[in-house]
Amino acid sequence: MMYINDSMSRTPSPTSPEDPDFQTGERPISAEFTIDELSAVTRVPSRTIRFYQSKGALSPPEIRGRVAIYNRTHVERLKLIAQLQDRGLRIDAIRGLVKSMDRGEVDIAEWLGVEQQLQASWSQDQARTLTEAELYQLAGSDRPGLLADLTRANLIERRGDVYLVESPALLSIAMKLEAVGIDQDSASLAASILKKHLGRAMAELTEFFVARARDGHLDISQPTTLFEALRPLSADAVRILFGKQADEGIRKLLASGSLTSLSPERHHRRRLRRRVR
Repeated sequence: MMYINDSMSRTPSPTSPEDPDFQTGERPISAEFTIDELSAVTRVPSRTIRFYQSKGALSPPEIRGRVAIYNRTHVERLKLIAQLQDRGLRIDAIRGLVKSMDRGEVDIAEWLGVEQQLQASWSQDQARTLTEAELYQLAGSDRPGLLADLTRANLIERRGDVYLVESPALLSIAMKLEAVGIDQDSASLAASILKKHLGRAMAELTEFFVARARDGHLDISQPTTLFEALRPLSADAVRILFGKQADEGIRKLLASGSLTSLSPERHHRRRLRRRVR
């Protein structure tokens, strides 16, 4: 038996229901509803229900004479739509997902489980909002121009009297690089190169694993469990493989003698010869 909470009183927006808990409370509700009754039960405005129908995310009601009759399935679907919207999905994406679910192609419980894991950072690196003093403390430096450099490198964003640091871990790396002589602009450009190539690698890996799953080479019957295992293993693999490639690149650079031509002493001698001339 389904229930409704008498205490629900908020009115959700036309395209984003705010209260997905339609089945909590003590008072039982009937199995069939007019659109006004469905709206009252779910706290979703009638115009929003019609909008979901027009977009194909909500199945049409049963027509009896001139009256549209909805049932508990519609209540459940409105609850699911609200959950998906809370996770940032647009209505077109929701329509595609629920249609796949209705065809038996997607287990929505598994999908929500994997999606919930995606909400958490792989590195546990959470965004923080800091005052200027706290930001200097986190960075470990208060040199003149630091805030401007970090802003230009997209490591911080000023929001009124505070600063948003999307990735404290990346900020820490940038400051460590600065300590050994790599300026923020260079670090930012280097990060862009990494993102570009890692993005391409991730796209290829995704296509590869999807193809292997389609061919029956991979068991994805329990995607949540699979994802839980892949998160730490993927991070370790990237760290190890990138580290090996970095070592190889540095060895080649040393063997080529290129670092000698970049030494400060050599540049100083060149500047002196130019002055003499």
